[in-house]
Amino acid sequence: MDFTKNQELLELAVSGDENATNQLMQLNLGLVRSCALKFKDRGVEYDDLVQIGSIGMLKAIKSFDFSRGTAFSTYAVPLIIGEIKRFIRDDGLIKVSRIYKKQGAILMREREKYISENGKEPHIEELAMLCNMKVEDAVIALDASSPVNSLSASLNNDDENYTLENTLSDTKNDIDNKIDRLALSQAISALPPLWRKIIVMRYLKEYSQQKTAQLLGLTQVKISREEKKIFETLRKELS
Repeated sequence: MDFTKNQELLELAVSGDENATNQLMQLNLGLVRSCALKFKDRGVEYDDLVQIGSIGMLKAIKSFDFSRGTAFSTYAVPLIIGEIKRFIRDDGLIKVSRIYKKQGAILMREREKYISENGKEPHIEELAMLCNMKVEDAVIALDASSPVNSLSASLNNDDENYTLENTLSDTKNDIDNKIDRLALSQAISALPPLWRKIIVMRYLKEYSQQKTAQLLGLTQVKISREEKKIFETLRKELS
């Protein structure tokens, strides 16, 4: 992609030049196609996904703000993916059993109770046992309750390096990894300063909740609660 040409067209498009907008859409069609590839097995024709993703691209062009100093691709990717995900969700293509939804609600309530009483996240085995469920059923139910997860969310309380991102297949196309990182980076950059500090300490510096709490002058329970809010916010931004 010609970066200079892209910038020139973007400036014109943002100012309302429709011809520049059309050219910019064509110039960035590859980005839309890369995003659409991530959803090609969700029951929607690939060409339709590209068309839906193009709506997100158009929204990115119309709302882009140069003063933020953000690269256009970084800004556009979450909007493209969000538009596609919204269509798939609203079109009813993703259906979740009512039983799993109900079990998910029970698990989440028990999780909140456990954190309140113990000041830490329960292991999935503990949570399943508390709710008298099989571990595999608990995993499915929680997934049904939380359709979108942060790539940096810890999946194991004993190993904070064991994240969703680290479970991705080594054969995954590199462009998909870049798109995920762009979307996550954009979402994190919009978080409040305290939340960004918690993310840096917990998932970049790999500090424990206790150490993070001490450095920020907070309690471990407070850090746990703030992390929950962070994940909920990121899920909404990335859905």
